[in-house]
Amino acid sequence: MALTKVLIAVKTYPSLSAKYDELVCTAGFREDGSWIRIYPVPFRKLDYDKQYPKWAWIELDLDRNTSDLRSESYRPHDVKEDIRILEQIGTGPEGWRKRKEATLNNVWTNMSDLIAASKVKPTYTSLAVLKPREILRFEWEETDREWDKEKLDAIYARQRELNLFEETEQIFKVARKLPYKFFYVFTTDDGVERRLMIEDWEIGMLYWNTLRRAGGNEAVACQKVKEKYFDDFAKRKDLYLFLGTSLSYHLRSKNPFMVIGVFAPPIMPPEEPSLF
Repeated sequence: MALTKVLIAVKTYPSLSAKYDELVCTAGFREDGSWIRIYPVPFRKLDYDKQYPKWAWIELDLDRNTSDLRSESYRPHDVKEDIRILEQIGTGPEGWRKRKEATLNNVWTNMSDLIAASKVKPTYTSLAVLKPREILRFEWEETDREWDKEKLDAIYARQRELNLFEETEQIFKVARKLPYKFFYVFTTDDGVERRLMIEDWEIGMLYWNTLRRAGGNEAVACQKVKEKYFDDFAKRKDLYLFLGTSLSYHLRSKNPFMVIGVFAPPIMPPEEPSLF
């Protein structure tokens, strides 16, 4: 594939990887408005000048990920060398306009239709912008507080072996595991109430930052996350959900989607009709 420009709109919270230690799934939009997934990316291991922020246009050489049935999936040809960060789109009226123009070209409003499209060969739709009819609730539940010990031990054992070969003592520390799962409960035009987990990077960082400010009080931290994602995004903003699937559950799950990002531009007042 030739050099491709991608507007990064999604970065998921890091997960463990047997090969890369830690991986982040990133996704965004090509210049024609179509979705593309860039995976695998050992994001926190990239050189600082390669660590692209959200809402930045990047340019890189991509290869179709032939081990992935989902048509949007590509892998960097050389993740350490190829990535070039271009323009970053800010906020403000002009920034929000550019973000909307890039992302809202194909908006789903019926979750049943989207799930059906995810099962259709050969595309197996796995990335989508969804406009909920109504966000009913924001929920959270406690989960395992630590990564799987066997996987974690294997990662650090491999790093020690590599360090002996490379004559270094530096150990890469994987991201802390979130002790809670967060969910949106919502309806779409099909009238069905659904509960989807939120996997985006920002919700994880928001939890850790609010936990620190709350002096370690987890109940306060979770409530602060709700205030941002429900009281602000869902009640005061023009909320869209970026949805994605995982490869392992894409065909096996009745509803394979999760929330991998949120897009919450401000609600703009209607334009007044021109008198001329």
